Amino acid sequence: MSPNIRPTLEKKYVDMNYLLKEAPREKHFITGAQAMAEAVKRSNTDMAIAYPITPQSEVMHLVGDIFARGHIKEYYRAEEELGTMSAIAGASRAGVRLFTATSGPGLLRGLEAIVSWPGHRVPAVLGILTRVVNAPLSIQPDNIEMAYMMHCGAVMLHAENQQDTFDYTLAAFAISEKVDVYIPVAVATEGFFVTHAKGYVDMMSEDLAYLPFDPVAAPVPAMDNETPPARIQRDAPVQKSNFMSYLIHAVWQQEIWDCNRRAMKYIYEYLGGPIEVQNPEADVFVVASGCAAAQAREAWRYAQEDGLSVGLIKVKAIRPFPAAEIVEATKNAKALIVPEHNIVGWLATEVKASIPNGGIVVDGPRVYGGMTLPVELIMRELYTALGLEYDLKL
Repeated sequence: MSPNIRPTLEKKYVDMNYLLKEAPREKHFITGAQAMAEAVKRSNTDMAIAYPITPQSEVMHLVGDIFARGHIKEYYRAEEELGTMSAIAGASRAGVRLFTATSGPGLLRGLEAIVSWPGHRVPAVLGILTRVVNAPLSIQPDNIEMAYMMHCGAVMLHAENQQDTFDYTLAAFAISEKVDVYIPVAVATEGFFVTHAKGYVDMMSEDLAYLPFDPVAAPVPAMDNETPPARIQRDAPVQKSNFMSYLIHAVWQQEIWDCNRRAMKYIYEYLGGPIEVQNPEADVFVVASGCAAAQAREAWRYAQEDGLSVGLIKVKAIRPFPAAEIVEATKNAKALIVPEHNIVGWLATEVKASIPNGGIVVDGPRVYGGMTLPVELIMRELYTALGLEYDLKL
């Protein structure tokens, strides 16, 4: 076969509920980068746009490979990150299903375009493979970049492991395209800890793919020969009245955040809800997301062995934030321990703001700069919250 001719694949197109809940799966031992690419393979993506940055590079390299094998219609290599994210916005106007990914400084460089996506109603899926953004230069895992994304209106999911990365990425395509949502969905997971490490992932056959994107059903019509381009803003009011300009923008921001909140019912539908709770009657909970949830899960297991009244709350959705669910799950708790992989403690801030008694939230432990999070740090906080002395076993 000529290298310029890509194969035409026979696929069975099914809805997302069948893909995630009913389709038979087989276990594979793959990296997080492979898991995200395998989800894109089954998403029936029309176009992927790429610019490399470690540790995201492998994801988009693999996406390019599945394009070459016919699983994606178009693959475009941009010249830099801002160009990538601007091209996503432009391609969205043509009414196609879109995917891209970035990491750390790449996310920050493209942020000017990314933060316009919700307002422009761009239903793209964005993979965020987190890494350090601060100087001195480092490529190690740190999820501080998620704090920069949390206030633009995009839906945000945070994957704990390779399986989550696969499932969340697939679900993201369905959530983003719902007519009452229709904004971007970001799927974040920690670089290296997940992207370059292998784990078991249950995947359905690659012969299955998500139903094709239907731009006619979208709240923002695609621009084509039948639907000529139209201005997004109403020029006359914006030009003639500052008050109208402010009012239009304010109303639109409200609409975007309403879209974000409406995504919650689809997070329940496809992912079983925005949080996972273990031992709901516990006195003390560890509340964590992403890789910190994996370490929290291990601390919770040790706590069970030690006979402690400890529960675990894994947070899957960062936006919309599951405030009501966390309040209900922790209504009888005496303390909440919030371990994180960043220096600012963005998850602890969200939890404190959500619950009536924010004073019971223990802000940490936290590691940053790519350091691992020792389970012993979480155990020490658990014992302290329970009024017990922790015997550090090293």
